[in-house]
Amino acid sequence: MKRFCVRTLLLPASLLPFIAGRARADTLRITSTPPGATVEIDGVVVGATPYEMKVPGGYFHRTLTVFGARLGHAMTLRVSMDGYATKEIVMTEGPVRWVSLTGIDNGEYWLLKTDHFDVALKPVSKSFTGAVAATLAGNSTIEMRPELPVENVVEQSKPAVVLLRGAEKQGSGFFITETGVIATNAHVARGEDMLVAEMSTGQKLEASVVYIDDEKDIALAKVDGSGFQHLTLANLTTVRQGQTVVALGNPGHGLPFSATRGIVSAVGESEGNGRGTWIQTDAAINPGNSGGPLLNGHAEVVGINTQKVVAKGFQGIGFALSSNDLIEVLHRFYPAVTAPASPPHEATGEFGTVTVSSDPDGADVYLDGKFVGNTPAVLKIPVGEHAVRLTSPNRTDWQRAVEMLKDSEINLKAKLATENRLAGRN
Repeated sequence: MKRFCVRTLLLPASLLPFIAGRARADTLRITSTPPGATVEIDGVVVGATPYEMKVPGGYFHRTLTVFGARLGHAMTLRVSMDGYATKEIVMTEGPVRWVSLTGIDNGEYWLLKTDHFDVALKPVSKSFTGAVAATLAGNSTIEMRPELPVENVVEQSKPAVVLLRGAEKQGSGFFITETGVIATNAHVARGEDMLVAEMSTGQKLEASVVYIDDEKDIALAKVDGSGFQHLTLANLTTVRQGQTVVALGNPGHGLPFSATRGIVSAVGESEGNGRGTWIQTDAAINPGNSGGPLLNGHAEVVGINTQKVVAKGFQGIGFALSSNDLIEVLHRFYPAVTAPASPPHEATGEFGTVTVSSDPDGADVYLDGKFVGNTPAVLKIPVGEHAVRLTSPNRTDWQRAVEMLKDSEINLKAKLATENRLAGRN
């Protein structure tokens, strides 16, 4: 008959309570005032306040042994309720290195800051006060105004621009109402409950983060007070390729409240940048400029400076999220601000597909004068007549007119000829 020997792992008595404390589950509580708010964790709706969930005790305590669970990622809490400003909170701190008692590095983990997050929601009516100024599309009086010298654009706009500082990052923003509502990028405000807003005069104010857009990189903050100089938002239809624009902001390695000048290189959608309509510009946009205004020649905001292309061989390519995207967000809180009208084709839902390729690959593709990507590309465009143009360095531009029918598919193959350049001396 076979005999089995069962061995018992004996641990020091002093270690047993330590291990038990790490292994047991603890309760994570999320409450709000008022209750009944929607709770999202990392973008997933998990319930409503008051909300409780069981989590391993190791999510709250530093891990010293192989026993107990570790939290392998950061966590973000979002609490929202109709009629109240949404709150977004970073629930974790870290990362922390997990080094065993024998000195083995086992990677990183995060810790929950507390076992109870209590969120006080502010009524929208108390946050979004004052009025937003926005120009109207097609206003001939506006379009015929002479543009200001760049120094005058900067002089008029600078008092409305702020330097925003959080716990570990900084960016820019600008007042959009005289009652202290500030617009900036979501990535500047994300994870922050409060920001320090510094004005060009040196005055520092506390700014509460009152709204972060889920889909677009836009956030709104609010400082107490009134009489703040604020900027007017220009409708995107007033923006023209080639027009002069000025970016104001606070580059991290430069002087605060700096100004850079450039032109509008292109306007259009860009899947690589995210949702919204983007203004491409060669005006320098650097880290810290995020959230600052991109201004036209009338000192009006045409975009929010958001990002730049950082890659070998690329220079002078920055992107600002259009003023229309900001106007669309503000329309939720300021109904008098006209939300941009959708193009007629969006209402019908009638589209066709154009596949564009070129020899050589990588040519810039422009649809109706707007940059939409590089070849090879597949474009979903509305029915009707459209102009497709391809450009490539040292190559002759290629263009075609297409008539798009509903659900039709068109293939365009462009052979880009080398430019015939004559060299000589006078």
